[in-house]
Amino acid sequence: MAVTRARAIGYVRVSTTEQAERGLGLAVQEQAIVDWARREGRELVGYNRARPGTRGYAGGVGELSHLDDAGRARMVDVGQKPNSDRRAVARAVVSMAPETAAAVARGDAPKGDVLSTARIAGIQGGKRTADLIPLCHPLALSFLDVAIEVDAAAGQVLLRAEARTSGQTGVEMEAMTACAVAALTVYDMVKGMERGVEVGPVALIEKTGGRHDWRSDTHARPS
Repeated sequence: MAVTRARAIGYVRVSTTEQAERGLGLAVQEQAIVDWARREGRELVGYNRARPGTRGYAGGVGELSHLDDAGRARMVDVGQKPNSDRRAVARAVVSMAPETAAAVARGDAPKGDVLSTARIAGIQGGKRTADLIPLCHPLALSFLDVAIEVDAAAGQVLLRAEARTSGQTGVEMEAMTACAVAALTVYDMVKGMERGVEVGPVALIEKTGGRHDWRSDTHARPS
């Protein structure tokens, strides 16, 4: 079995050509990968299976917490983590023609009040994150809100969601889900006026709490 460093940081690539030529079964090939990880003192958290006889196994080394030792998706056990105050902020952009954005700002789009509808939809969506994203933990949110601004001249609707909780895992997904659902609601409300409306990007701006805080240097926030 040949093992070479892949370009992606934290991954190795394993060639199973030798095993295939010798007629070894899949279980033997997989065990060889596990044995190699143990010898190297690495944590093998999963791999992707490709066509037999090709360079087909990419093993994640200590990076993918949502995979178990057999490469199966799992919910991360956060039971041993301490409770801490957690906060996350996300943003989304919906781009459209200036005329469409102006109608949104005036509140006279054919379907009615776009901004209020999108804000409530975003809050509802954020609260249902664990139902939408399979491996997210259900969280008791202490706060969730969506703020929306319209830049009619630029043809943009800017959305910003903030989520907070006190618990053992973060609220990044809740903030991003709230933004995404609100942005999709904007699209739904204006698609009768313009089919070429674009949703995105949706991005995390910052998070606090847990092991470390983080802030994006890329995405500006609507005030």
